[in-house]
Amino acid sequence: GRARPSHSEPRGRDGRGGEEEEEEGWHQLYPGHIPTSPLQKALLAAGSAVMALYDPYRHDMVAVLGETTGCLALPNLRDKMKNHPEGYHILQERPRIRLSTLDMARLRGLPDGSLGREYVRFLENNKVSPDTRMPPKFVDDEELAYVIQRYREVHDLMHTLLGMPTNMLGEVVVKWFEAVQTGLPMCVLGAAFGPVRLSTRKLQVLATELIPWAIRSGLNASCVLNVYYEQRWEQPVESLREELGILPPP
Repeated sequence: GRARPSHSEPRGRDGRGGEEEEEEGWHQLYPGHIPTSPLQKALLAAGSAVMALYDPYRHDMVAVLGETTGCLALPNLRDKMKNHPEGYHILQERPRIRLSTLDMARLRGLPDGSLGREYVRFLENNKVSPDTRMPPKFVDDEELAYVIQRYREVHDLMHTLLGMPTNMLGEVVVKWFEAVQTGLPMCVLGAAFGPVRLSTRKLQVLATELIPWAIRSGLNASCVLNVYYEQRWEQPVESLREELGILPPP
């Protein structure tokens, strides 16, 4: 729900004390939350969409677009998690994937082919960090804010499972998979307009092989937010792909 006025302060002896606090005492639903009206969300969505299309690597604009346009997709994802034993467990415990929560030395020591080892290999090869994922600001529900935070923090695990790098071609393929999986308008927009910067040769490979595979995998796979990845580091990537229903990469 929306942020509500705080009534924690006692009323004054004249019966009016706290009126100013009632009018101005809005509290944050979660750290960093910024309440916005539907009009403000629409303006933010339009501006962030333009900037994200101009520069797909503006992750801050992509994040704002995801939050301001996910009003239908996020509750649907939350419900999928609530109705799945592992997803429900994630919603209850609220794990975070950050350098402060990862035992990188342990993950590096896992066997080749395991989820943890391949995830760390992906981070190091592509010089990315889970700490770059922006916290939500404009989602007016604390639980839904966690859902989009979780989606952001497992994005690199989607790259790992799909075997895709972080170049524009790899990002477009992952966005097609995520668009089918999540229904987030931000993913749909990235999937549709991301290819405009690709060369003719890459577009041909994308259209004939990679996009059809990403769509089939997205439709075939169970919800990727229902996996407690932190408890699966030792599982082979091939085994997890098979469990989820992700088809072998072309």
